[in-house]
Amino acid sequence: MTLFTATSIASQSSAGERLVRAPHGMVVSVSQAASETGRDILVRGGNAVDAAVATALMLAVTYPEAGNIGGGGFMLVYPGDGREPVCIDYRETAPRGASADMFVGETNHFGHKVVGVPGTIRGLALAHAQFGKLPWKELVAPATRVAAEGFAIDAAVAKSIESELAEKGDFAEMRRVYGKPDQTHWQAGDRLVQPDLARTLATLAGEGPDAFYRGRIARQIVAEMQAGGGLITAEDLADYEAKIRPAVHGTFRGYDVYGPPLSSSGGIVLIEMLNMLEAFDLARLGRWSPQAHHLTIE
Repeated sequence: MTLFTATSIASQSSAGERLVRAPHGMVVSVSQAASETGRDILVRGGNAVDAAVATALMLAVTYPEAGNIGGGGFMLVYPGDGREPVCIDYRETAPRGASADMFVGETNHFGHKVVGVPGTIRGLALAHAQFGKLPWKELVAPATRVAAEGFAIDAAVAKSIESELAEKGDFAEMRRVYGKPDQTHWQAGDRLVQPDLARTLATLAGEGPDAFYRGRIARQIVAEMQAGGGLITAEDLADYEAKIRPAVHGTFRGYDVYGPPLSSSGGIVLIEMLNMLEAFDLARLGRWSPQAHHLTIE
């Protein structure tokens, strides 16, 4: 996701076009609905963090495979005014009941036991509290509405849901939530409605992020963990904290490069790769040459 504070936004490209130009700012995500949500937040006077929060919450609705409020992540923020970029770290953490050898000999990589304490809501809330501009409720509202009313899925989302159901279809709750009501296969153009998620988002909008970690949603998570042999307790949820950390910083041919720090390997590895590639004249080799591809891949 790439976001820049914007005062105006370019118009949406027509269907089939891959190039969009924006003179002041842009919101990019894997979901058109989510990107449009972030764009609309910018147009209404929100800043980049407001747009990031609204986009992430909409991804929880429109891109179920990866966008979610039950996981975690990182948000890299440039505060402006000469201040250094920072990273909001809301990676999932291991429950207190986890142990170093709990998966030794384990062949099942799904189910309640593998679930970490989710950080997404705490992280988005921390980013909003530190850097946001618009009210929290306003950022949650678009995702709540779309979850309740439903949206037309595209071919990629249809394929994604079908793939997940085929792999994890023996979980009755997953099939209840994501199975097509008429028991047929999902197709592009079908409408996905998620009333349970809509109620959860409405609770988060009305009661704030604490509802997820200390309120009704937290109690539901704990009850599900207990029913399925999971490890997350009420104390694990209540004690979860997102953190603001310094970003990893490197350079590449005169440009500053920032990324998330540990526990993410991404920022460190990205800078390391760029530093190695800096020694080669890739432009001389040609953008699509086999030699340039070989060096980049290697």
